[in-house]
Amino acid sequence: MAAVTSRYARALADVVVERKLDSTKVMEQLDALAGALSSTPQLRNVWENPSVPADQKRKVLDALIKSLGGEKTVRNFVAVLIDNRRIAALPEVARQFRSELLARLGIAEADVTTVRELGADEKQMLETQIAKLTGKKVQARYTTDQKILGGAVIRIGSTIYDGSVKGQLAKLKEVLSAG
Repeated sequence: MAAVTSRYARALADVVVERKLDSTKVMEQLDALAGALSSTPQLRNVWENPSVPADQKRKVLDALIKSLGGEKTVRNFVAVLIDNRRIAALPEVARQFRSELLARLGIAEADVTTVRELGADEKQMLETQIAKLTGKKVQARYTTDQKILGGAVIRIGSTIYDGSVKGQLAKLKEVLSAG
């Protein structure tokens, strides 16, 4: 299924880049539809039910797109998912689309976990360091976790940079028990 969702995500990214659409707006609308699908059992029942005619499913889609002020491209893309009975994959497609598009735009998404809330200057300094490390612009999401004791844990894609006190203590323990 991952190959299928990836194929759909890449195809939408191709369209957004070729037509020079507002990528932020497309991501927001796709995320909103994926969120509605995930959080609304009635919508999921209509869109995923094979006994509901496709034209009725598209009418529901059109109403949602109208309420969002949605792009025609997003509407057509979701209609393709509905018609091909792939609508259940919309949340995963939206996630992969975001990753694909940001990669094409040279932007790295970073999840930063610290023990406390960082100030604006600290965030800027950290993002500058991450940008130097990755060679890309950085879009960071920040969370706090008291369990790391201090420092920061940064996740970029599947790579984790653990600069936390907890991580350093674990490495020290490993070295001492091995030696």
